[in-house]
Amino acid sequence: MAYRTTKKYEKNETIILAFDIGTTHTYQNGEAQYFGAEAREYIDEDEYEIARWFKLHLHPDSMKFGQLSELEIPSLPSGVSLPQVYADFIRYIYNGTKEFFISNTPNGQHIWSRLKDQMPIIFCTPNGWDMSEHAFLTQAAIQAGITDPSNAEDRLWFLTEGEASVHYSLAHTKTAEWLKMDTIFAVTDAGGSTVDSTLYCCRRESPLVLEEVCASACVQAGGVYVDRAVEDLLKHKLANSNYGDEETISLMVRQFEQKTKRTFDGSQTSNIIHFGTPRDNDKNHGIVKGKLTLGRDDVGAAYTRVISNITESCRTLLGNRNVQHLLLVGGFGESPYLRQQLKNIFDERRTQVVTIDEPSKKAAADGAVIWYLTQLVEARAARFDYGIICAENYDRNLHVRFEDKRFVSQDGIEIFWKFNVLIPKDTIFTHQWSLAFEGRRGFTEQPTATSLGNCGMEVFVWRGSGPRPYALDPITSNPYLGSKPISGLDSHFSVRADLRALAGSIESGWNQRTEMPFWFVQHTLDLYFRDMKLSARLRWEEKGVERTGPATIIPVTKL
Repeated sequence: MAYRTTKKYEKNETIILAFDIGTTHTYQNGEAQYFGAEAREYIDEDEYEIARWFKLHLHPDSMKFGQLSELEIPSLPSGVSLPQVYADFIRYIYNGTKEFFISNTPNGQHIWSRLKDQMPIIFCTPNGWDMSEHAFLTQAAIQAGITDPSNAEDRLWFLTEGEASVHYSLAHTKTAEWLKMDTIFAVTDAGGSTVDSTLYCCRRESPLVLEEVCASACVQAGGVYVDRAVEDLLKHKLANSNYGDEETISLMVRQFEQKTKRTFDGSQTSNIIHFGTPRDNDKNHGIVKGKLTLGRDDVGAAYTRVISNITESCRTLLGNRNVQHLLLVGGFGESPYLRQQLKNIFDERRTQVVTIDEPSKKAAADGAVIWYLTQLVEARAARFDYGIICAENYDRNLHVRFEDKRFVSQDGIEIFWKFNVLIPKDTIFTHQWSLAFEGRRGFTEQPTATSLGNCGMEVFVWRGSGPRPYALDPITSNPYLGSKPISGLDSHFSVRADLRALAGSIESGWNQRTEMPFWFVQHTLDLYFRDMKLSARLRWEEKGVERTGPATIIPVTKL
């Protein structure tokens, strides 16, 4: 890609590699063979199996939205795991990039060899992906051989498609006329499987500084859902014809995706799918000389659910705010029909849908490179409620409705488990954001240095549709027994630390109810961002002196 800016580049010389995860490649006997557009040519070949729309396998439940969430996800090729699919894709992109760079750059082999072990690797991911999916991609990158466990944390970056797209959009649109101080605008990246929308506010014009206004949106409503709707339409339409077999339907869908869908704007009364030869005829089913004709209403109906979901997602994001511009990018964002429908819908609320002249199919990957160079966004919004499960002293006057959740703790006090929110949804945090949480760990037996070394803390995320929970079940929510509280409240990541250094700060007490001693240690957990990456450390006081120690963040892994 070519990108020019007046901003001086002051970092070290580097090669920047950005990934926008694809959706299709073929396997033969468990080995990857072809990728992307080339792979689609082998979909109907018996000796090949297709890994198709594999991003859908990794989408969290929180991204499922409306009736489109019922889409059947194509199974993976036999004997091929999802980690292998991603590792093969990452390896293919990496090797192709290496070959292109070396062949097209003067002294390319020497430059690549000198910089390859330090170059930043950026994965563009849907807005709805989080630490679990990032951890999965990290392992896939290691499996692909493009990095190793010792430096993966330093070299790998994860950027939302929304943030990548805003950098791409602003680099390719004339913003001087409307992007002023305190202007709020939206960016919608409509891709193959997801549509990611983010709301930004301009906090400074020169140099440009943006911040997210609220939690970004991400729904499963991309172009593949239109293809699947057309497939269902064709199966129904051709059920009693000689052209209703799986192979022919698959060929028709491919032709629709590659040609018909890319030109359909809603004005054509007849829409042609070229799939056969002049000898293929079935006038009763609209087939003449190898061409199937679909009416405008038939094709438009394939978009109905998708556009409805995109519209509802965007309307919820914009709310009652004065948003005058919505920048539309992404491969599906180039659909003439989608563009026209969104323009018609948002004209009613005086929000102009803006498209760009440059091809935006690779807005995420190109935008990620621009992001690395400029980093216009300085504040982001939490998409969910994040917190921990901890104990609350039971007060008979205040907590009578939680009476069935109370129990007696190790030190003889009536308590109940609660979901304590540390980061509420829509919280705006910057690079300087940090959070300190006071923690206490109790023991019924005097702890040793070994038992202190196993301490940790689990952070949960509330993705449920209703009000977030407060008081929790006393057994299933015990954070020391592996909490599995309620549907929608999921473990997000844990913080682990070697606490043996706290042996000198152990305190003791006496449980008057059980007439037994107990012991405890107190510490502070600090969460903060270091270069956009969440980090943690532990602090505690020992004999009046504050001490610190390392802590490791361990995301909940997928699969």
